[in-house]
Amino acid sequence: MRVVIVGAGHAGGSAAAFLRQFGFSGDIVLIGDEPLAPYQRPPLSKAWLKGEADGEALQLRPESFYAEQGVDLRLNERVTEIDRRLKLVRLATGEPVSYDALILATGSTTHKLPVPGGDHPALLELRTAADADKLKAKLTPGSRLIIVGAGYVGLEVAASARALGCEAVVVEREARVLARVASEPLSVFFESYHRARGVEILTGAAVTAVEAQGRAVRLADGRAVMGETVLVGIGAAANDGLARTAGVVCDGGIVVDLEARTSDPAIFAIGDCTRRPLPVYGSTGRLESVPNALEQAKQAAAAIVGAQAPAGEIPWFWSDQYDVKLQIAGLPHEVDRIVLRGDPAEAKFAVFHLSRGVVQAVEAVNAPPEFMAGRQMISRRISVDPTALSDTSVPIKSLLR
Repeated sequence: MRVVIVGAGHAGGSAAAFLRQFGFSGDIVLIGDEPLAPYQRPPLSKAWLKGEADGEALQLRPESFYAEQGVDLRLNERVTEIDRRLKLVRLATGEPVSYDALILATGSTTHKLPVPGGDHPALLELRTAADADKLKAKLTPGSRLIIVGAGYVGLEVAASARALGCEAVVVEREARVLARVASEPLSVFFESYHRARGVEILTGAAVTAVEAQGRAVRLADGRAVMGETVLVGIGAAANDGLARTAGVVCDGGIVVDLEARTSDPAIFAIGDCTRRPLPVYGSTGRLESVPNALEQAKQAAAAIVGAQAPAGEIPWFWSDQYDVKLQIAGLPHEVDRIVLRGDPAEAKFAVFHLSRGVVQAVEAVNAPPEFMAGRQMISRRISVDPTALSDTSVPIKSLLR
């Protein structure tokens, strides 16, 4: 039996390792369009930019792992077609690679700025190690970086830029930073934290054009924001084109079940490219996170070898900015109340999202106990007393009973 994995990122590399761990003895072909073996992406916006991590530290596993485990690792190769009838993928070179089971781990692609000049080659994004190297070369002391988009990656890069002695200005279309991914108390905290460390933040600022050969942006109110480098971080779309063209069901991502199996029983999909079930919330969604990539890699590997399905996990995420560690568990689904525990002024607090008293999500800033308790509350569907939850004199563990 041969398993072909398309995409040699965190999800694809992990799937190959889990297949062997779960006892698969057949052929594994891992195909990636980058020149590097599978590596971690979260450090790209932080430790890598600041020179605190080297290439070896980024690697998911030592380069020797793949040969030792009999994984045919094929880098700098691009898959252009899936032939479901013949059960093969075709490479850009025209070479066919047959499969018995296919795992798509094709990731996502950053959105481009939909404005005049938004396709200028000088504009940077941050998705790959090559992207990070380009950005790193621009972050020289005293240089000015414009970041379009105040999501987590944008704010992490702003923090790294300040640590390197650069000026940073963040331009955000919405009324607050992290508007699409965080609660208002969290947005207020991070905006204040960044401003106090010298980051200029412009909210309610829509970019209408890129100017000065990709070194400046024009805003809807007529202002021009000038700098040496512009980084665009306005979200990403699932790379579901291969699957869609092959007739696999897609809906803002490749649709999969809890085995990571697509509408074609021989094809699985994992990681950022998928739309997956979210059983706790009775819905589906697309999750962009390392924990999700690992969970789905386990699901696919277990299904292929016929092993017991892994236990379901609560979605979780993290972000490191300056000396702040943010940990998020769950999703704010149908929330009717938020409860603040702790003091944002001390940079140690948590925001709990409740639906009819049941915890749906928690955002924890430098508060690991609240994060861990929140995960259990979400998993166990615990109904909590909001007054007790907000009272830091009440031990968080006592609310798990």
